[in-house]
Amino acid sequence: MARPFTPQPLEQHALLDSGRGEKLESFAGVLLRRPDPQALWERTLDEGAWDAAHLSFVRESDRGGRWEASRAAPREVRGSEPAWTLSHGGATFHVRPTPFKHVGLFPEQVTNWELVRALVDAFGVERPRLLNLFGYTGAASVVAAQAGYEVTHVDASKTAITWAVDNAEASGLGRTAMRVVCEDAVRFARREARRGARYQVVLLDPPHYGRGPKGEVWRLEEHLAELIATVGELAAERALVVLSTYAVGASPLTFERLLSRAGGGLEGGDVVARELALLEGGGDRLLPAGFCARWGRGIVLPPDDLSGTVR
Repeated sequence: MARPFTPQPLEQHALLDSGRGEKLESFAGVLLRRPDPQALWERTLDEGAWDAAHLSFVRESDRGGRWEASRAAPREVRGSEPAWTLSHGGATFHVRPTPFKHVGLFPEQVTNWELVRALVDAFGVERPRLLNLFGYTGAASVVAAQAGYEVTHVDASKTAITWAVDNAEASGLGRTAMRVVCEDAVRFARREARRGARYQVVLLDPPHYGRGPKGEVWRLEEHLAELIATVGELAAERALVVLSTYAVGASPLTFERLLSRAGGGLEGGDVVARELALLEGGGDRLLPAGFCARWGRGIVLPPDDLSGTVR
């Protein structure tokens, strides 16, 4: 069995238990109970621990659901729009549970944040350029900007863009610390390629399906290969490309072959693909949390994240 990329902790977050299609987590002291289709096993904690959740997600249809607060829930999470903050390093993020069971943070992505932070001096330029496509609420963008990258953050959702700006401001970066663009990712990447733009790091965390601000349709199976080829045109001489996703009918091997054969500039590098995972309860149980592939050229990646070196 291939081991996942080593999980790195998100400060003020803990996966307390999982099983029977759900997971129990703590985000800055607020206990959340929500569905997770990967958790097919039995739980470790008793029902009392699960019933102590401050917020529980109730699915209403395949399009989403609602959050129910317990009587013991903190005041800030009892209303119709629960919200609070979580700190990680020097960053502060707004946690806002949504009708789609997400909360604005994906703790499994911390391993990629830390990889990007560790490599800031590896590209041979004073301030490496980083492009975060499908950037969502901007956690990776904020961490990268604080590490010294020149960040361009792109997402098609106005709500996500506002959330990303809020996270940047809460982290002390201000509104001008990142270039923030509300646009379809494919459209933006094509335009940057025509302009001859180059980036040392490109992050992609695409959804399975989505729509751009002008009605553009994104289907991962139909459009990902083309986007990766365009990203190849954007990759600098020394570069890192990180592709991750969740809940799609693909595998790490699919991503490995995709990045290996993309062309369009993704030559002369190596790629390794694994699963992402969360460490549970301080023990050794892992909860699968999606797939991730890392391509690099002209840099040496930390051995814990990639066995060997990238040429």
